Amino acid sequence: MSGRRPRPGAIDRSVEDALLAELAAILAEVDARFAGWTCDASTTCCRFGLTGREPYVTAVELLAVRRAVARSGRKLDLGGSRPAVAPARARGRRALPVAEEVDERRCPLLGSDGRCTIYASRPFGCRTFFCDRAIAGDPVTQRDINAFVARIRAVAAKLGPGAEEGRPLVRALSSGR
Repeated sequence: MSGRRPRPGAIDRSVEDALLAELAAILAEVDARFAGWTCDASTTCCRFGLTGREPYVTAVELLAVRRAVARSGRKLDLGGSRPAVAPARARGRRALPVAEEVDERRCPLLGSDGRCTIYASRPFGCRTFFCDRAIAGDPVTQRDINAFVARIRAVAAKLGPGAEEGRPLVRALSSGR
């Protein structure tokens, strides 16, 4: 694959709508498969700097996220949090700056109230309870996860070359594509 992603609006809106409907049907199955799962970590997974993980999104998931953001009328803060950095203490020697705080890297979709601003349209990776503190419902196997990912990628591929490749959520939101 060339790795090039389709430009927003590069295909007919009705085609996008049909692909988003296919994605919504798959995500409804994902939600049903994870019924009974909960997590009391309360937005820990939305703080990518704390978990060291960030959901990857395909182009069709990104399209769903962008449409949901547009419907909400809010602007995304894609700058994220930055660690406070103390000046290097050289004392005649080279020294690296020391981070005084952990960089939370909050998801730009997390509202100030601690809730996802696009919850109904959140991507697959935000629905799968990867946190070790999650309380499991019915067992979900890696095979189940892989099957859902393959189906989402197949829908995304219909947007064009490279659209099925996942990218980190914040980088995908920051890019024009």
